[in-house]
Amino acid sequence: MPIHLTPFVHDPLWGGNTWSVPNDDELASWIAWVAVGQAHHIATILHAAMPSGPLPTNADAKADAIALLTQAGADPSHRDGWMFQVMSWLAAHRNTPGALIALPHLIHAEKGLDGLEILLDASHAVVATVIFEDKATKNSRKTIREDVWPEFQKFETGLGVNRMTQQATGILAAAQHPAPSEAASKIVWKTSRRYRVSITAENSTLDSRKSLFKDYETTVPGVIERRRAEVFVVGDLRTWMAKLATNSIAQVNAMNH
Repeated sequence: MPIHLTPFVHDPLWGGNTWSVPNDDELASWIAWVAVGQAHHIATILHAAMPSGPLPTNADAKADAIALLTQAGADPSHRDGWMFQVMSWLAAHRNTPGALIALPHLIHAEKGLDGLEILLDASHAVVATVIFEDKATKNSRKTIREDVWPEFQKFETGLGVNRMTQQATGILAAAQHPAPSEAASKIVWKTSRRYRVSITAENSTLDSRKSLFKDYETTVPGVIERRRAEVFVVGDLRTWMAKLATNSIAQVNAMNH
């Protein structure tokens, strides 16, 4: 698995994981597979623990993937943000085997939810919906305070139920749920909502996390299960992401078609 998770719990405030990348080349290959449009196949591999690789692709898909992995203009943040969303998606599968998780967007700066995860009970009823906010930034605390917490507060007031219902229906249908529209329509969003913030940072210690996620429990009140916190520790973020993108492009170019 390209991302290793080290769990932490700050009871009763929040719980989550510190991410690390044991092998940059392996992560680059998984990102390349997603970039050519094979996320569903990759999810199958993840859940089945299959020692398999990508399916054959074609020249057009490879060209689209390379465009996705290429910095547009002087600002790399959109490209880096997309790659970080893929990392978040991979980490979520690693953390919750069997969960139903929306496939990553295949466009930079896609408006809407960064991700949505659905947890079912034995009767296939939805028991929890996890809203993702994924941020690859050098200004971690400022981004959480000014961007993430206000977004979570909006969801807490009931904003975005139509978007979440539509996305949930698609996730359930893709997972061959016996009645996806009915299941999505029965979701009580106010009580099922949980949140997951994934952020880049230079450290992940007890003290750094207390500072980074300050006010999470007042932004999203309730039991600790409502508040997930994920930290990817990286020093020179932009340089590391640029190397990862270059590596992923090389992996795309090497694919069969």
